[in-house]
Amino acid sequence: MLSSRARRPRAGADGGIGWFHVTQTSLRTAQSNRGVVVLNLLPQPSRVEAGSGEFPLSAAVWIRTAEPLRAAAERLQETLRAGLGLSLGLDAAADDDAPAIVFAVDPLLAEEAYALTVDENGIAIAAADVRGAHHAVQTLLQLLPSRTYRRAPIAAESAVSVPAVHVEDAPRYRWRGLMLDVARHFAPTAEVLRVIDQLAMHRLNVLHLHLTDDQGWRAEIRKYPLLTEVGGWRPSSQRGSGPGSTQDGMPHGGFYTQDDLREIVAYAAARGVTVVPEIELPGHVQAAIAAYPQLGLVAEPLAPWNGWGINPHALNVEESTVAFFCDVLDEIIEIFPSEVIGIGGDECRKDEWRADARTQELMRERGLATEDELQSWFIARIDEHVRARGRRLYGWDEILEGGTVTGATVASWRGTAGAVIAARRGSDVVMCPEDTVYLDYRQSDSPDEPIPTGLVTTVAHVRAFDPIPEALENEHRGRILGGQGNLWAEHVDSARRRDYQLFPRLCGLAEALWSGQDPDAVGSFPERLEAHLARLEAAGIEYRPAAGPRPWQQVPGVPGKTFDRAERAAEIARLTANLS
Repeated sequence: MLSSRARRPRAGADGGIGWFHVTQTSLRTAQSNRGVVVLNLLPQPSRVEAGSGEFPLSAAVWIRTAEPLRAAAERLQETLRAGLGLSLGLDAAADDDAPAIVFAVDPLLAEEAYALTVDENGIAIAAADVRGAHHAVQTLLQLLPSRTYRRAPIAAESAVSVPAVHVEDAPRYRWRGLMLDVARHFAPTAEVLRVIDQLAMHRLNVLHLHLTDDQGWRAEIRKYPLLTEVGGWRPSSQRGSGPGSTQDGMPHGGFYTQDDLREIVAYAAARGVTVVPEIELPGHVQAAIAAYPQLGLVAEPLAPWNGWGINPHALNVEESTVAFFCDVLDEIIEIFPSEVIGIGGDECRKDEWRADARTQELMRERGLATEDELQSWFIARIDEHVRARGRRLYGWDEILEGGTVTGATVASWRGTAGAVIAARRGSDVVMCPEDTVYLDYRQSDSPDEPIPTGLVTTVAHVRAFDPIPEALENEHRGRILGGQGNLWAEHVDSARRRDYQLFPRLCGLAEALWSGQDPDAVGSFPERLEAHLARLEAAGIEYRPAAGPRPWQQVPGVPGKTFDRAERAAEIARLTANLS
């Protein structure tokens, strides 16, 4: 228990802070001498101990912060002002006797870890870095009423009380992300910023932004303006999937200026989220070929694709095409400071390469025996350019076909085969298997699911996600950085539909990647999630109810394309057979 006589937490000259010893493991409910304190924290922290009493949070409280943690302190200040109407001063030199929330640097804590102590005299947050402080803020906000998440106060009284508690916490995995497809359906900048807020709320730390595909090119490239002028819009979109699908006849488009992208990066960084850009190649490129036909292998002019599925077109493999995409990536690298740069590499149909005499001639000149080796050659050339600029390549597991790209990080989406091979070869891996964390997939087998797609993937499936493949030996498991959910946007054409697909499954993903499969956390998750829904509602998130979609969340009469789990597993095994 925390002592009621404990001094108010104070930052020392070195930014450090003293902490109470904690021996109790994390629980959904924690005992105090005031009875049972129901915390309902999500994701579940590593260790929690309830104290006695509570701290009154009012306008008399100051926020004091070490400079390296200021961004997190400012985020707390803004949130309390918006949701509770509570205006707290933020000043490192505030009156030392005033009640305070103190942010202090503790260099002994691990990256992204934090400690949070609340007692009757104040609140203390310690972290080694600002990301850890951001996570501490999210836990602190969950100790407050759910109305804290609203954008304007709804109660006359702004003051609230925070229960006494001590939390020590750190993430299970380094990479806890979401892939957001903005190519199939464009998401305006404000909607992307809203997604970033949702990630930060759940202590997720990576936004993988899928910027280009056959259906649209969404990033301004100043050297090649036609990429957005021509490739940034299409005259119509497929409605549904399969034989019963139609065309909606509605123009669709949009793109991010470079300043838009800088805003997204800065907004995310201020919330502890890294944005990883992805520029698809050498497949999923019809929008690029529509803008610059010399990149392709077809004589007839193309437009950005108005359909879904795997497109037949690929880039040609001329040196000029490699140079074109190196130019593109130079502009992307200048905007995005992420350590890795995504280049796709997935689902590249090679029929055009096989049929094209010039491509076959280039293969012979380069000593390449197969089209898989040709793709590996192309990816390796791009990788060389990216590494020369101090970054590393990030690609889907198809980049393993024809040989591993040294130093690349592999996103393993086709089960675990690619992850095991990549890790054994010394590559880092981000797990995102489609049978568990594809968040565009349907959430039940009910006909009411809107445009039902793929496998049934419930919040329980996602919460059970374990990024470590069972077949991977212990000595290679450190190569698994973590995981991400993937939200493909063929049928996600609005913020409301995005909410429906993401929530509450993103809550399960966040906890799987933060807390792992600890039995206590797994067992208490349904009850904690039920309490967490009030926070989602206050934040304006239109989640899918457990009972099924609300009437306005349904899309009657529009067909989808569904999979059987056993049949899909067999198909994935066939697709990954060439990796062994």
